[in-house]
Amino acid sequence: MIFKDIWLDIKAVQERDPAARNALEVFLLYQGVHALIWHRFAHWFYQHKMFFVARLISQIARFFTLIEIHPGAQLGHGILIDHGTGVVIGETAVVGDNCTIYQGVTLGGVGTRKGKRHPTLGSNVMVGAGAKILGAFEVGDNCSIAANAVAGTICSFQVIPGSAISLAMITVVGQAVGAKRYQEAKRYAKNFIFLIMGAHFLI
Repeated sequence: MIFKDIWLDIKAVQERDPAARNALEVFLLYQGVHALIWHRFAHWFYQHKMFFVARLISQIARFFTLIEIHPGAQLGHGILIDHGTGVVIGETAVVGDNCTIYQGVTLGGVGTRKGKRHPTLGSNVMVGAGAKILGAFEVGDNCSIAANAVAGTICSFQVIPGSAISLAMITVVGQAVGAKRYQEAKRYAKNFIFLIMGAHFLI
């Protein structure tokens, strides 16, 4: 199963990165693939309650790839971590199949309590460079999170499947969403953006 997932990750790079020439090049030279390979083995040790070994592997992977994936994170197959530097994926995060994650993305936690505290990404989700998704926040299938967007439990709404959220453009665009729910989501997003902008100016 681990080796099948690794092969699917390599194929995902070939399919979604125009710069990828062949499977051997991807396997040897792509740090996102390397990070996922390390994680697959670290997660196996984590599942078998060998936490120290699992964490040791993840820290070695972080040193060589500059990508930090906690061994407890649940990752699907066919994942592309493009460029990858600065990506952080927390312990209780879940990443669905065929997701694309660009450099500088954080799937982070909110608070200090144990339990589910990191986001869940559905399948076919694209997370743009520098985006921060914080807390036990659910992103539906086929969503796109824009570069440098900030999304989390403070927004008090879920990203609807098939939608996009952009911090810079102040938009939440959902498909097959009732007008009332769409306006509510948009209002929450605007309030959150103004909060972030206000904090920026205060700093």
